[in-house]
Amino acid sequence: MSKSRVVELPVLDTGAAVPCCPPITAGELSQADAERMAAMFKALSDPVRLRLFSKVASSAGGEACVCDISDVGVSQPTVSHHLKKLREAGLLTSRRSGTWVYYQVAPPVVAAMSAMLDLRT
Repeated sequence: MSKSRVVELPVLDTGAAVPCCPPITAGELSQADAERMAAMFKALSDPVRLRLFSKVASSAGGEACVCDISDVGVSQPTVSHHLKKLREAGLLTSRRSGTWVYYQVAPPVVAAMSAMLDLRT
């Protein structure tokens, strides 16, 4: 008899997301904005996480199943850990389908990071 149970993952509403921070050239970042953006950049600063983010972003259909992501030089539990960190940072969203979890890039968050680094005034 199996003791496993299905746990629903929270779904982020990314449809109404707005950039969190003004462009870096607009003025000094607030402490809260700096901490929020630093968490996102920190999540991407790990080479394995950056590769995972790239794999998800370049996947057909815009999403990747955790079951298909394995060739990044670390074990599957470590892949799941890094995907969780990217999701917690707001860079990825996820949905569960049966026993598998599918990840997608959170476009509004990536757009906010890009806008913050835009040096054009």
